[in-house]
This record gives sequence, structure tokens and C-alpha cells, in this order.
Amino acid sequence: MSLANELFDLTGKVAVVTGGSRGIGRSIAGGLAAAGADVVIASRKLDACERSAEEIHEATGRRMLAVGFHVGHWDECSALVDQVYEEFGRCDVLVNNAGMSPLYESVAGITEEYFDKVVSVNFKGPFRLSAAFGARMADTDGGSIINVSTMGSLRPDKRDIVYASAKAALNALTIGIADTYAPSVRSNCILPGPVLTDITKAWGEKQIESLAGMVPLGRAGQPDDYVGTALWLASEASAFVTGAMIHLDGGLFLQT
Repeated sequence: MSLANELFDLTGKVAVVTGGSRGIGRSIAGGLAAAGADVVIASRKLDACERSAEEIHEATGRRMLAVGFHVGHWDECSALVDQVYEEFGRCDVLVNNAGMSPLYESVAGITEEYFDKVVSVNFKGPFRLSAAFGARMADTDGGSIINVSTMGSLRPDKRDIVYASAKAALNALTIGIADTYAPSVRSNCILPGPVLTDITKAWGEKQIESLAGMVPLGRAGQPDDYVGTALWLASEASAFVTGAMIHLDGGLFLQT
């Protein structure tokens, strides 16, 4: 095996991907399996998880497990951790990808129910999973935690204030966990820009073309654009990387 292949090889590893039945999570789950990992796909809709798990198994031959759970409920997060260790005896990679950002008419009109729901899915659940999986990783062979945030967490606007705020908390969690479970557990964060998923199909061609015109690379992101970075963060190729915020937005918000 070449050095490059060895660095990215995940054979013998177990990865958990929340929100892994569609979009970025689905692409990442497939990419980790293709690199040799056995993968747990966990999301609210069990049937969707089962379909994705079967598709990835057929394509890669890796062992897959579909789990239906609500990431915003701590008891279900704890149950997921227990189930993973009962089934596989280990977890080497956790990808906190599950997220939601329902539309609202006005900031002043946001209800407490809306606020609690968005914060629970985007921050509360990932906090619990990172703490629980991270502790077990630290007690065994270590591991990698990858949080999927958003560029909106750094530059929120009036359309996504609660979502962006929750993801900003996820950014802070990334750094805190990197310190808490060092040196054997690494924690990093991917910050996507606009991504074309099934959710964005309602945008229309004009809105997508307008967006592409603002991105230096000339297009919006696709779910598969995030696989390479996730694989890098999951593998030994990024062994000296922790507490990092990786901007993946096609250059929309250029950094200095």
C-alpha cells in the first residue's frame, strides 16, 4: 500500500454519521465506507437511513447499520452511543452532520418552540454526542470528531439567525472538545457555503445562477464536494490537525 493510501485508509474503523441519509451526510457516509470504514447512519427517518445504508453496502461491501433517532433528544443520543458500542465495540469517527433551519416570517415572530427545536438539533444533540463518544474514544484508541457547521455561523443574516447562532455554538464546541479530549481525540469543523441538495431544489434556476455568479469558483457546492475534507479529517492524513475551522464555500467569503 502506498503512503498516500495508507494515510487515508480507514479499514477496521467505525464511523457514525448523523443526518447521514441525504445531502452532505449521505456523501460523507459513502466516502468513509469507500475508504474502508464500517458506518452507522443515524437520522430521524429510519426508512431513509436503511435505504442509504443498503446502497452504500452494495457499493462498498462495508458493514452498515441504520439507526432511527432524534438528535435533539439527549436520551436518544445516549441510546445511540450504547447501540454503536454494543454492535461494533468501538467508534473511531463521529460526524455531527444533522441540522435544520426552517424558514420564519420575522425575527420578532420566532416562537420559543421554534428556537428550542433549532438549537436542539444543531447544538444540543451534537454537544451530547461529542461528550459521550469523545469520552469513550479517549478511554480507548482515540478518534476524530467532525462537526458540520455553516459559513453563516461567521456571517449570519436575517434569514437564519437562530440556525447561525446554534452553529456558532457548534464552532465553540469544536474547540472545547479538542481541548477536553486531547491528545488522543481530535475535533474539527467543516463550514460549508451554499450547497445544492434536495432542500434547495425549490430555489429555481435564476437564484442558483445568481449565487454561482458570486462564488469565485463559479458554482454552488455539491454534497460530494465535502467528502475529501471529511475523509482527510477522519484519517491519519490530518493527524496534527485539531480545533480547526475549515471553510468550504468555493471562495465566497475569501479569507486573509
